[in-house]
Amino acid sequence: FAGYISQVLKNYTDHACDGEYVSLRCPHRTTISIQSSFYGRIVPSHQLCPSRYPHSYATLIKEDVACSVGTSLQKMLDECQDRRSCQFLVNSRLFGTDPCPGTRKYLLVWYKCRPNEYKSKVACEDDKLRLSCKKSMVIAIYSAIFGRTQGGSLECPYQNLGMPMIECQSATALQLMIKRCHGKRSCSIYASTYEFGDPCYPGIQKHLNVIYTCDNTPLLLPVDETEPPGLSSSSSMEPVGVGTEMALLSNILAAYAFIT
Repeated sequence: FAGYISQVLKNYTDHACDGEYVSLRCPHRTTISIQSSFYGRIVPSHQLCPSRYPHSYATLIKEDVACSVGTSLQKMLDECQDRRSCQFLVNSRLFGTDPCPGTRKYLLVWYKCRPNEYKSKVACEDDKLRLSCKKSMVIAIYSAIFGRTQGGSLECPYQNLGMPMIECQSATALQLMIKRCHGKRSCSIYASTYEFGDPCYPGIQKHLNVIYTCDNTPLLLPVDETEPPGLSSSSSMEPVGVGTEMALLSNILAAYAFIT
């Protein structure tokens, strides 16, 4: 069970250069949930996906390191969202117009594995949130948000007291909910700044939104029996931050996505 939950809670990343296969896979009883995606190039080719041209020719062309397309996220949603696994060959034709002809590009994808069956509970600020499962079943937290989301919450309507509608979220809500509730039949916690800190400006009303599932001892079955050509079996389920190079690249892409 612990192995299954650790697979579900991880944020995964995968990447593929032009001309290579990208493959996303999730454990048994979960499906792919795309978090973010990038196609283009923002780092030099000696750091990731080197050019296929001979070095002498590559020096004659100026490599574009400010190159991206805005359709990569929608393409990944179309191809992989809510599926157990997906794979396809990466090339610029998939994403429409080539943003930088002559420059070899790459696709980076961030995703999670979402349980097929899950529950959602909301508690308004200073109210108590209670989670419980039936006998012989225990809680597995999938996500937790404490703060104020742009869409708000039907259970905790936003009261306009002259404050702007600003999105703000606690960075530690998920870790705290896992610590309090993971592997237990029932648990409770107050949706308060005492527990989660205050991620918002003073006076902004907050709420706690938790998505979880109840399970007993699910088996982590093999996710796929086939491998696409040219792809190693270890790349598609590698958690974010495994290598220094990929960690640096993830930070660069996160900053890029935030600015965009």
